[in-house]
Amino acid sequence: MKNFSIYFILLVAALGVTSCSDDYLDMNDDPNNPTSVSPDLILPVAQSYSANLIFYDAAGARHANTLGNLMVYNWSQADGYSWYYDEFQYLANANFYDQIWDDSYNQSLRNYQELLNYEGPTYNNYKAIAKVMMSYHFQMLVDAYGDIPYTEALQRGNNTTPAYDDAQAVYDSLIVDLSDAIDLIDEADNVENVLNPGAADVMYQGDMEAWKRLANTVKLRILIRESGLSDKQAYIQEEINQIIDQGSGFITENASVNPGYQNEEGKQNPFWRSFGLTVAGNTQNNFQATTATPFVLDMLSNTNDPRINYIYEEPDSGHKGVTQGLQAYPDEFTSEFVSNLGPGLLKSPEQDAPILTAAESYFLQSEAALKGYLNDDAQALYESGIAASFEYLETMDLVDSDNDPSTPEELLEADPADYYSQNIENVGWTASSDKLEAIITQKWIALNGINGFEAWIEFNRTGYPDDLPISRLAPGDNRPVRLSYPSSERSINASNVPAQPDAFSDKIFWAN
Repeated sequence: MKNFSIYFILLVAALGVTSCSDDYLDMNDDPNNPTSVSPDLILPVAQSYSANLIFYDAAGARHANTLGNLMVYNWSQADGYSWYYDEFQYLANANFYDQIWDDSYNQSLRNYQELLNYEGPTYNNYKAIAKVMMSYHFQMLVDAYGDIPYTEALQRGNNTTPAYDDAQAVYDSLIVDLSDAIDLIDEADNVENVLNPGAADVMYQGDMEAWKRLANTVKLRILIRESGLSDKQAYIQEEINQIIDQGSGFITENASVNPGYQNEEGKQNPFWRSFGLTVAGNTQNNFQATTATPFVLDMLSNTNDPRINYIYEEPDSGHKGVTQGLQAYPDEFTSEFVSNLGPGLLKSPEQDAPILTAAESYFLQSEAALKGYLNDDAQALYESGIAASFEYLETMDLVDSDNDPSTPEELLEADPADYYSQNIENVGWTASSDKLEAIITQKWIALNGINGFEAWIEFNRTGYPDDLPISRLAPGDNRPVRLSYPSSERSINASNVPAQPDAFSDKIFWAN
């Protein structure tokens, strides 16, 4: 593994600052013209914050992956733990997962904006990366909240009460930003003394062609999200045609963060740090408390899906899930008897933190082909998405509960073709009566434990899987379709915060 220890020194220092602090990176005399901090020190911090926003989970500071896996009924809690009752009650108030908003603006987006503030073409590559990652984060915010601060955001002391932009207008602007990012990369080829981030880029190590592919993939995710809108069809086709003409294609490997994660305090992968073993090798409460639901285990076992033992561990007594919101726990629902997170998710403290997986990329392309935006084979792309999911779960060093290498050979030998060739609805392409449902169902499986937030957003868009249960503690018949604006906005930017839409019925503009 590459040694990025210098970036970890900066990252650990940064993570010691609370998300609401205005001190971090205030060493610049003029925040619009950075002079004291070089971009190679800012970029790895920003990218590490991106990974934390998805994966880091601590008491009072849970993030996107945990939220999503609970909203789409993947995860529940073992007997003996009071871990997820706010989530089981769908307590979508101003404090519910407000760290997604606060950490997006105060950490990841704020640092990427610092890169945009550098002047001159010498910094083109850094600014292109910033635009791609900012588009990624702004889309997450729109998908969770709707209207958000965008055009006036991130001006720091110059504007502490930014106006809110219309959600769909933000989406349109992100497409422009992603195109601009690709243009910056192309222009950099002709700039003398242009800076390449190299090892400071803890996602692609300065491979700017890879950044073009990620830009195209984020763009495709945005466009597919809008594909149910009748008035956007010509626009979507035109933008996808431009992606095709641009020629870089989409990602075929996972876009992941790794600044040199290792088994030392404060340096573990954020998902492992949250749910895996401590540096000393002890099991954490987060792991013991978090278990599969019967629904997800039944879905995987009933379709002969060999990924089940990678996504969820199998106790000696066999797989067992816990219904969300269960009040009276039988003894067999204690942690030792239930299916906690599996070895394909919790691989090692050094594992990469995926930002956008190859599997998701293929499923996006498959839907685009199914709807006629791409001329590619929708079935082949669908099956590539399943194969990429298998590959993600089956690769990298795995560890068992004793922190020793462990390789479940029966899973490593599994052929994804044996799975997707079955004559089973939402598994085999030809067996599936609704091809879109099959794509989204397989995306839901491929994102299970890896990016639950995206699975929740796709459920809100499509309604698939269409038989997804709700928690027994739900206040009504529906799960939330959005998050509430956080209390930090109510107190600091009250004059601009929109009236709060109903978190259970007022869907984001692209939703079904």
